[in-house]
Amino acid sequence: MSVIQSAPPGAPTAARPASRMGWLDVLRGYAAVVVALFHLSPAVIGLDMHRAIMSYLDLGRYGVFVFFLVSGYVIPMSMERHGSLRKFWVGRLFRIYPAYLLTIVVILALVAVDILKVNQGLRDETVTGVLGHVTMLHEFVGLRGLIWPFWTLAFEMLFYLVVAGLFGWGLHRLSAWWAGGLALIALVGGKLLPDALFGAGFTDRRILALMLVVLFVASLAGYVIGRRPLVLAAGVIGIGFLALPLFNGHATKWSTAATSWQAVLMLSMLFAGTVIYRMHHRQINRWAGASALLIVLVAAMLTNWLHTGRERDLVTWTIASLLVAVTFAIGFTLRHRAMPKALTWLGEVSYSLYLLHMVVLYVIQYFLPAEVKASTAGRIGIGLLFWLVTLLAAWLCHRLVEQPGQALGRRVQERLRKAFGPDTPPAAEPPATPGDAPTVVLHLAAGPATPGDAPTVVLPRVR
Repeated sequence: MSVIQSAPPGAPTAARPASRMGWLDVLRGYAAVVVALFHLSPAVIGLDMHRAIMSYLDLGRYGVFVFFLVSGYVIPMSMERHGSLRKFWVGRLFRIYPAYLLTIVVILALVAVDILKVNQGLRDETVTGVLGHVTMLHEFVGLRGLIWPFWTLAFEMLFYLVVAGLFGWGLHRLSAWWAGGLALIALVGGKLLPDALFGAGFTDRRILALMLVVLFVASLAGYVIGRRPLVLAAGVIGIGFLALPLFNGHATKWSTAATSWQAVLMLSMLFAGTVIYRMHHRQINRWAGASALLIVLVAAMLTNWLHTGRERDLVTWTIASLLVAVTFAIGFTLRHRAMPKALTWLGEVSYSLYLLHMVVLYVIQYFLPAEVKASTAGRIGIGLLFWLVTLLAAWLCHRLVEQPGQALGRRVQERLRKAFGPDTPPAAEPPATPGDAPTVVLHLAAGPATPGDAPTVVLPRVR
């Protein structure tokens, strides 16, 4: 655990930098590279070595949790910068869906020519799978995505929906309660949670997937129209999505979360990033924030071991959690420094890199002969070819799909403003007081506020 001490209230802070925050870009790019390395490693170092490393350090889990922590930090900042849930949702949808849909099209094309196979769950429940992919919430319906990395998108989308609901009701600064409360539910009461309350059967899952599409569209419509009653109703729907990880976190064997309590635990990590953002910007009481983050850290390390009894869970979750804490603390410490352009570029293309890297790996492994994949030189070549093609694909997708999508989103925002007028602000909230200004930020594990704000001195400490 690291402790970061902030400047006292009223102390001068650095001027706000350019719109992009290099340290967060670097963390995002780094997380994407780590996840890609995790998926590449069996092809390069061999499955046995990959499993040996996994018994101590699960690089996939580590990289995803860095993503979660960064997302938790960034999303409230994005909402509050605009002060508009309409702008947030239009910007977010046009930010994530174009590259997501392109990836789906590429995968289906590869399936059509028999290079890739659709997993059995989606083959058995195609309609449910399609509906689940519309909202990105397929994991909580009980179905895996077309490619495995899609599972994190379900948690990200769930987080957006819940945080938007809290923002609409003026409850968004209660981050400490959400982070700590969810972590405690997973740690203490996790075994009491049902895994498949809404999706135990084939028909149940199809109905649930359809209901989620309807609720998702209805909540977005409320935010887009922007009238206060509709925003409040959309907020209720958004907060209600918490029922998915709480009661349907592992509806089938295809769900990535092993149980509902594990799904709740991972959601608490996203909220941990939000707590750090709030403490950084002096929006919550320092002791409440520190306590919540400590609870998340303890829960991240111990919950799986307590509920499964497997010592391996204690080792792997503890190592991953502490490494995420250290990683984010290092990034935060360097936030005032100019970041190398190559590293910030990785952050800019990180979403496309994350989506496409598995597709690239599948294609390379399909076309290379077995004797090449078995030789040392061949494995090195696979690694080099993988990074060359993946980075090129990520750059092209970012340049030709993501950026035009974001530009289109801005035009749509303007048209909606003209059609519906300005949307109403969130519920009023009391201003922060000097007594609430935090002096300590604890960085905990969970995968973009301005570097010049608040904390200025880093004091490492081990407990």
